[in-house]
Amino acid sequence: MSNNLKSKRIVVFGATGHLGTHIAIHLKNIGYDVIPVGHRKDDNGFFLDHGMNYISLDISKAEQFERLPKKKIYAIVHFAGALPASMEGYNADLYITSIIQGTKNVLEYTHNVHADRIIFPQSLFDVSYLFGTKVPIPADSLRKAPLKGDHAMYVIAKNAAVDMIEHYYETYGLKRFILRLSRVYMYDPNPYTFTNGKKVLVTDRFFIYQAIEGKDIEVWGDPYRLLETCCIKDFLQIVEKSLIAEVDGGIYNIGSGGNTLLQRVKDIVDVFSPKNKKSKIILCPRKANSSQFVLDIRKTVSELGYEPKYTWKEYLLDFKKEMEEQPFGKLWGYEKDFITKYN
Repeated sequence: MSNNLKSKRIVVFGATGHLGTHIAIHLKNIGYDVIPVGHRKDDNGFFLDHGMNYISLDISKAEQFERLPKKKIYAIVHFAGALPASMEGYNADLYITSIIQGTKNVLEYTHNVHADRIIFPQSLFDVSYLFGTKVPIPADSLRKAPLKGDHAMYVIAKNAAVDMIEHYYETYGLKRFILRLSRVYMYDPNPYTFTNGKKVLVTDRFFIYQAIEGKDIEVWGDPYRLLETCCIKDFLQIVEKSLIAEVDGGIYNIGSGGNTLLQRVKDIVDVFSPKNKKSKIILCPRKANSSQFVLDIRKTVSELGYEPKYTWKEYLLDFKKEMEEQPFGKLWGYEKDFITKYN
């Protein structure tokens, strides 16, 4: 990265979210002038510890953007908005206000401050109609929202946001880097997620807890079904490269080529099970399958210069280290607190 780019100012919306926090810290660490912005009233002093001044605002309220700087903004990283995985119950209005109205306000701010580019996350479920095979899904596949399920209104809102971003590209020349996210793997102190508005334990976390105790682990369905994987460090590489890419952008798939469910579980056992009490893996091929998919990352490689570097096992080793050290506890809370809260 050239030195003149390193000193440029970047506004990160959604900076208190899991991806936003990692993005803000990473960009600060490599030399960018980062302004972390989030919906939370208070970041508990977390960003100040990392040399950044946190700004609280609601992106659905246009008037609150007056709190932000008006000049010398190089890029916008927009990762704010409601998520199905963190929504207890169901409230479609949150998708409309935070994703559609919020993105419109972010785009107006981006245009008014003459930023060069915007980075925005797209939902993987815009291509869910192509799930179920090992054929890599191209980056420029037709975007189509599912019309049923807890992700329907979310993806509808995300597609509308992408359309608005494309409008600003066509009208004002705003460079846009739309990152279609498979699940980005990182340590989260909260081992729970929400499916159809109900709290459930994340599957990988269940396997990890079983492995820590040396208990048997059942692998349901086809153990060789392919699942996409992207370690947080590889994801941050893509964000970093999006900031210096000499192209106008487009939609880019985020992944690494995937690996099998069985390999994932074997690595979990290897990393987390006690040496004298390794979990036994029990194959249950007649039990329910989850859908498989893999993303075609050739466009991300060719246009952004992305090189996947981290294996699933390397991710697990990082996960184990952060599980022990709890580096984001001041902002996100601590694992023991979530387990106590939900049990």
